[in-house]
Amino acid sequence: MGELEQHAPDRVVASWRRSEDYGVSHGEVQPRFSGAPPTESLFATCGREVLGDLHRSLAAEPVSLMLTDADGLVLDRRSGDHALLRALDAVHLAPGFSYAEREAGTNGLGLALADRTPTVVRSEQHYALSLRGYTCAAVPVLDPRTGRLEGALNLTTWSASHSDLLLALARSAAGTTTALMLARSGGGAAPTPSRGAVYRVEAPRLEPGSGTLTGLSASWTDALTQVRAAVASGRVVAVVGERGAGRTTLLAQAARAERPRGRVLAARVPAPDDVATWLDLWSPEVGKEHTTVLLGDADLLPAWAADRLRDLLPGAGPAGWGATAGRLEDLPAALVPLVGAVVQVPPLRERPDDVVPLARHLAHQVRGREVDLTPAAEQALRDHGWPGNVAELRDVVRDAATRTDVVDVRHLPAEVLSQGTHRLSRIETFERDEIVRVLTRPGVTMREGALELGMSRATVYRKIGQYGIRLPRG
Repeated sequence: MGELEQHAPDRVVASWRRSEDYGVSHGEVQPRFSGAPPTESLFATCGREVLGDLHRSLAAEPVSLMLTDADGLVLDRRSGDHALLRALDAVHLAPGFSYAEREAGTNGLGLALADRTPTVVRSEQHYALSLRGYTCAAVPVLDPRTGRLEGALNLTTWSASHSDLLLALARSAAGTTTALMLARSGGGAAPTPSRGAVYRVEAPRLEPGSGTLTGLSASWTDALTQVRAAVASGRVVAVVGERGAGRTTLLAQAARAERPRGRVLAARVPAPDDVATWLDLWSPEVGKEHTTVLLGDADLLPAWAADRLRDLLPGAGPAGWGATAGRLEDLPAALVPLVGAVVQVPPLRERPDDVVPLARHLAHQVRGREVDLTPAAEQALRDHGWPGNVAELRDVVRDAATRTDVVDVRHLPAEVLSQGTHRLSRIETFERDEIVRVLTRPGVTMREGALELGMSRATVYRKIGQYGIRLPRG
């Protein structure tokens, strides 16, 4: 380890230490075999297509191209070099085997997934001796719509081969995969990673993020009671659930209720390139009296940053800290042992009684006063599935409340009034939106709507069923 520390990047040294903690063998790598890998995901489909195109241009080169899922499971492998393929088979770097850092120690794809950043691991930097004949470059791929880690593109070659372009090729392949996923998921703008807003301090006053909305459903109230009990006892709480469901709000409400005069510092994990600066800016606040730290989206945290936080967070003051994640098992391994309580926050679709109170509350935020909702609009909001949870509701209400004092169904986007089961093309989306726009105008009859749309009434009824459009009753 001493020589490695002098010459290897800090991230590689940190990975070696984790590999030791995991008990990975220093000799021959022994990755876990999971059988036939799944193939149905959008990431796997797009990644295989990109891998195939790249393989055709590199078929004569001593390079193996691999696609892995977020757990390091190899989904696909391509190479025109049969000697390299035989050698990779000998170390089980093949479909069905997991090369996550926990399974195989320090390696390119495992470290890229752990730290969520492009990575090159060369020969002697590998933890296992049996991997030191290779150089690996890997780039993680995030879902362009949700930011969730989907997997990685990995290029492996002999250590003696010229490898300067490996990382550039891996970056290009990963970027193409992301673009293809975005196009096939219906397009639209990809979410912008958090930048600039390093942390937010919730002031000790009544405000939406700190728990003023009352009268919500029993499932929300029960979750809040559990978090409050954990905070009151000084335990570290992990609030898990879907993004946008109110995980950070739940933590903030509990912290504010238990310590009404304290500070609530909400630090949400930013883009990977900004993590070092992010840590330096907010971590000095940890341990200050009457300060509660909320680590949002902790499952997006690179492993090296989690290692640093593991040594920092247990020394927090009596107000403690909490974290949010999709699932407890998605948290970095360094943080999991620190968690003393896990609370699940239900998605909005499982809390239909919360939709209208939240909508009214959000509308008041936008306008600074009460905004009315018609019974038809309330029903439409309750009936929608809200795949984007409260974050989606906020966007819908904000758009409607800026255009009217009384929100009706005609002010809601077409997707709120439809329950289609398949992804629509651009033409289908335009057609659905036009049908909704025409038929939700006050007083319009089906005959008048069909005439304006240039369709027969029978066709309009068929299209309503095809798109799952729910029109207001009465």
